[in-house]
Amino acid sequence: MTDPYLALLRTRPELAEAAAFPFNFDVSRAYHVEDVHLASGASLEPIAGDDTGGTFFLSGGKAVLYASSEGDAVLIADSVGEALEMQIRLPEWCENLTEDMDEEAMRAAVRGYDDEARAEFAPELDEQRAVLIRGLGLPERPLTELFARAESAAGRTEPDHLLLNSADLCAYRLSDPYRMSLRDVVLGPGREALKRVRAGDLAAEQEAAGDPVLRTGVLRAAQFDRRDADLPLLRRVLEAECGAGTERFEERTLAAVLVALHGHEEDVLRLRQATSGLVTDAGTAVEWARAEEARRHGRNIAAESEFTWTRLAQRLGRVEHARAALIRMLDDTGPDARRLRELSRALEDIGDHAQAARAQAPLLSLQDTASDRASEAYVLARLERRKGDLAAAGRALERARAAVGQGSPAPDADMAGWHRRGIGRLITEEHLELTLAAAGVGDADFARATMAHARGLLDTIGKESAKALSALSTRAKWAVAGR
Repeated sequence: MTDPYLALLRTRPELAEAAAFPFNFDVSRAYHVEDVHLASGASLEPIAGDDTGGTFFLSGGKAVLYASSEGDAVLIADSVGEALEMQIRLPEWCENLTEDMDEEAMRAAVRGYDDEARAEFAPELDEQRAVLIRGLGLPERPLTELFARAESAAGRTEPDHLLLNSADLCAYRLSDPYRMSLRDVVLGPGREALKRVRAGDLAAEQEAAGDPVLRTGVLRAAQFDRRDADLPLLRRVLEAECGAGTERFEERTLAAVLVALHGHEEDVLRLRQATSGLVTDAGTAVEWARAEEARRHGRNIAAESEFTWTRLAQRLGRVEHARAALIRMLDDTGPDARRLRELSRALEDIGDHAQAARAQAPLLSLQDTASDRASEAYVLARLERRKGDLAAAGRALERARAAVGQGSPAPDADMAGWHRRGIGRLITEEHLELTLAAAGVGDADFARATMAHARGLLDTIGKESAKALSALSTRAKWAVAGR
């Protein structure tokens, strides 16, 4: 359904003309300088533009995102009506407004800026503003409220309104004050729950121990803000984690560390269970906990890797927050093989195969040995296939075959016996998967060509590996044959 404010601007030329000049919201410029999309996959519709090449988008169906032609993007309002209020009553020439201004100071500052605008380019500013406010039916909010709403919207740009260039998948810039602190996002609920427990809220303690998601946040909050009085809560959390099964191994270990550091004999039985027998008494409990603390569960929050927070965000169900942070990290990463590998795997883990492939492609180019090139080419092929670029997947597999020496009489020394190793099976399997994918989209020629390479690999790899792939191979053969 068309937004009522946009409908008015599109059907009443006098309103559209006033909005376009001097307020720089031109519905006839509803296009952007390049293809863009939201990282979240939500809807994005250009609704107006300005005279600098910037564009106003309807983001996620309701909010308004502004993107400049220079690669910056920020959420400016939660609705088209609010965006128009801000454009008209706090227009772009009103600079240097601050949140500490009261209403009188802000109105005085805007009057001064308006006087300059009237003198320089908009002599009929007051009449044009009045026509728009009356014609659109905009409310007369206090300017301080409008400003606060704009600041609030900007601070909520990430993660849901993170704008990407569709060609290179890089994110549009966002000013640092509005950038999301993933660490604070993921620790916030746990910190708040821990605060309530420390204040004596028994319901909060029960909730913190009983909710597995909140429990994770509370554990992390307690890891970086430790108090002796937290021990009863930590005992309850450890007991809950021990009953949660092996899938929460990381949380169980952290809970055990935080309890064991207190060195109480009464906790030994539970700690022995949590540590698979590594703890046998209070002394070994403290010794074990200090070793774990030094290895990965320290209390220095500043020493934690950025990936700590992306992994925690994912565990807490905040996948879009993790995605936004990982994309920003990738944008800032140079030719660093270790970091690119971790980014590639983390992005694949959250299901963003396109961004994972963006990290994986330069990683492949950084490999020095044939063995590493084969492994990373296989991963790139898998990612390209899963993102839907079958041609790119085929090119990656070509690099994998070259790395292992398939079709060459003399592969690199470090690839000797590759056909009997796991990499041989993986590359063969990926050829079969790509054959199926190509057949599934009706690209028969590509499917046949890929299957021909797969047959050569099946004849080369060990019998056990070929046997393990027999069902997949049969499916691929049938797909190529059109059965």
